[in-house]
Amino acid sequence: MTSGSEPRHAAHESAEEQLSEMFGSAEEKIAEEIAEEIIAEHDLQKVEEEPLPSMSEQIAEQLGGVRGLIESSVPVLAFVLLNVLLGESVAGLEKRDALLWAIIGSVGSALAIGGVRLARRQPVRHAVNGLFGIALGAWLAWRTGDAKNFYLPGILLTFGQAAALLVSVAFRKPLIGYAWGIMANKGKQDWFANAPLFRTFQWLTVLWAVSLSVRAGIQAYLYWLGEANAIGIVRILVSWPIYAATFAFTVWAIHRVTSAQRRETAVA
Repeated sequence: MTSGSEPRHAAHESAEEQLSEMFGSAEEKIAEEIAEEIIAEHDLQKVEEEPLPSMSEQIAEQLGGVRGLIESSVPVLAFVLLNVLLGESVAGLEKRDALLWAIIGSVGSALAIGGVRLARRQPVRHAVNGLFGIALGAWLAWRTGDAKNFYLPGILLTFGQAAALLVSVAFRKPLIGYAWGIMANKGKQDWFANAPLFRTFQWLTVLWAVSLSVRAGIQAYLYWLGEANAIGIVRILVSWPIYAATFAFTVWAIHRVTSAQRRETAVA
């Protein structure tokens, strides 16, 4: 009798142990999931509480910062220098030969910039965008045999950007306002209900359209005159100062309005 009951008792204990282990592992799994949810919520709250970078910082990052501005100018500078130094008036090469070396230098420098960024595991988006524009301009210049066409895509693109800005103002959807909402207002576009901000974004968008039109207009006039090298010089030495001044004024104007509204809210 005793020997017959022992297996049943052992089996009973084994079943209890199995159930205990099963429930224990289930409880541990639930506890782990709860802990993970708490940690995730804490991290999300921490991210939400962290202040966003300023508008100027975020726009600078989108443009690649100071380094990005310099890198975008290097291929243009290489094209201008090689086209001048290797031309008939200096090195004595024929026009098409000088153009070929200018194109090689420009595209090569753009590829080198992208390669350095890749090697350092840095973002290459700006380098790729710049390379596309340089390659298109180089193709046009070589196909037509005229160095001025190297700058044509950039001129047309700048005019297109100015037109898009003016259209957005006409439809009362100023693009500068959308840019501010994305970069400095956590993606919210609630400025439509804010009359002072809306008016500010309207005239700032017009200002940017005028700024782009002036930059493209000067280059287009030189393009019409056939002054290829002058276009490159203007693009480097004139366009960026105009851009920098417009950008600085935009940041100041928006900050002026938002700061005044914060002071009024604090007083109220």
